[in-house]
Amino acid sequence: MTEQAIAADSIFVGGGGEGYGVPQRLLLKYGNRHGLIAGATGTGKTVTLQVLAEGFSASGVPVFMADVKGDLAGIAASGSAESKLHDAFVKRSAQIGFDLQYRAFPVIFWDLFGEKGHPVRATVAEMGPLLLSRLLELSEPQEGVLNVAFRLSDEEALPLLDLKDLQALLNFVAENAEAISGRYGLVSKESVGAIQRRLLVLENEGGGGLFGEPALDLMDLMTVDASGAGRISILAADKLMNSPRLYATFLLWLLSELFELLPEVGDPDKPKLVFFFDEAHLLFTDAPKALVSKVEQVARLIRSKGVGVYFITQNPADVPDTILGQLGNRVQHALRAFTAKDQKDLAKAAETYRPNPRFKIDEAIRDVGTGEAVTSLLEAKGIPGIAERTLVRPPASQLGPLDPAARAAVMAASPVKGKYDQPLDRESAFEKLRAKADAAAKDAAELEERQAEEKREFERARRYDADGYREAAPKRTSGGRSDSITISFAKSFARQLGTKSGQALVRGILGSIFGKR
Repeated sequence: MTEQAIAADSIFVGGGGEGYGVPQRLLLKYGNRHGLIAGATGTGKTVTLQVLAEGFSASGVPVFMADVKGDLAGIAASGSAESKLHDAFVKRSAQIGFDLQYRAFPVIFWDLFGEKGHPVRATVAEMGPLLLSRLLELSEPQEGVLNVAFRLSDEEALPLLDLKDLQALLNFVAENAEAISGRYGLVSKESVGAIQRRLLVLENEGGGGLFGEPALDLMDLMTVDASGAGRISILAADKLMNSPRLYATFLLWLLSELFELLPEVGDPDKPKLVFFFDEAHLLFTDAPKALVSKVEQVARLIRSKGVGVYFITQNPADVPDTILGQLGNRVQHALRAFTAKDQKDLAKAAETYRPNPRFKIDEAIRDVGTGEAVTSLLEAKGIPGIAERTLVRPPASQLGPLDPAARAAVMAASPVKGKYDQPLDRESAFEKLRAKADAAAKDAAELEERQAEEKREFERARRYDADGYREAAPKRTSGGRSDSITISFAKSFARQLGTKSGQALVRGILGSIFGKR
């Protein structure tokens, strides 16, 4: 890639103006002012995304992006003159004044499922109740119960690392619902059951692998290679897109964690990281107001942390106005206007551009061809540039997917090889609650045994005196007479005292004992 493509302070995006000979550049100092890549299917959004990722990487800026269709992995390989698009790329390069030189870029592959890249994990605690509620599609009362569970986790020192930790804690909440309700407000077993069912659905979709340790170290997304080129982290998302809510929630979590982790840097000469959010409409579809507010807050403030966020979607109308207004760098590919709604969206998109007296922006957005776009890139002092019809430059890396052998070679040379491959299961809420349950079961068993022993002792007529337990008198005396005989004799003797003959007999016995007649 030549100095035409990478100036010291900018990225060459393509050629605009009359004859497409005027360079259109994205200034690195405004790369963290966010951006938008929009357009209908098949209009060239993926190539634009690849071109911008190459430009940032070559300028020493790390990049993170999701590979939704599986055709961005080619960035790890050099383009080739043998490609069927080579002639078209050479022709376009000549038209825009660009000296095309093929090259590969440093890539780290990631995959939530651990199949096409290094595993990506986050702890349940890091995800938090707001994003987890969004992921599980919980109602407001169910989200309240989830918040109670997270509060208990903090207060009782029960770390939530993976899903079995959360499930164990929810079981604890259900078993102690009455006591917990008195402390935090109503907690119903029905709500707990509904959350557990949603967790089961998440596990069946393969989302359980997202939660656990070792959790992703965000600094591994912000590295450069030995030559100073920013590494491009590519998340394999072709399978992940089968669970669009999981996809959107994970990327939002990643943005939120970056926002919390990174220090303020003001306006750096170039971004510390650029984050491409493909299929951005998934983030906002049916999103609750609290979640949209969180996205707006992150988008507004994360640029001061040196992070640029670029939303990729088919229609700018997919992005709420409060967020759309913060996207300074824009590449608008063709929008088709077949219906009344399409025409309204087209007119709305055109209104957000700085006018160009050479053409009508709405007509340009409707008519641009594949690989062409209406661009508006921030100029000096952050002023939006005049809209231009721009031919986007060809990519220097391979366009399209990477074969499995080449992907395996990239992963074998990865700087994070072996760091995330084996899951870690340290003591957390599940183990602690199980230990408490085992201890309670042991105590209950010991109490039951003591009660059984006391019952057996009672049945043996054991008595307690000052000297401790002692047995009752034996049933037979040492002389061999039974207690019943002795008692009968005593009763007979007492009856004799009531007669004269009995009394005379007693006097005779006493006289013989004491020597009296």
